[in-house]
Amino acid sequence: MGDNEATELWHNPRCSKSRAAKAALDEAGVPYTERRYLDEPPTAAELDAALTRIGAEPWDVARLNEPVAKELGLAALEHDRARWIEVMVAHPVLIQRPIILTGAVAVVARDDESVRRALDSR
Repeated sequence: MGDNEATELWHNPRCSKSRAAKAALDEAGVPYTERRYLDEPPTAAELDAALTRIGAEPWDVARLNEPVAKELGLAALEHDRARWIEVMVAHPVLIQRPIILTGAVAVVARDDESVRRALDSR
């Protein structure tokens, strides 16, 4: 995503943190594309790129308390980046939310500081 491209929000409208990040973008008047990632999951390449930009490994942003994570034994899965990404793309509910991607930064925007960092980067 280049510096001139709009912000993208990986959003789950049922999540309060995700709704708060969306509201912050709206309040700031930031143009963005809303991606309901449960309906339109990222590809492995997109998730890999987002994780690289965030500076995190997939296990750092996995929702390990989700029932599917327990069913898959995700917490015990060897830390193989490609394998974790494959599992998270197949089960996008495992991806921590919301994620804000701008031309300059990518953040898991679960707190005001992370949202502010994304807004300030524009």
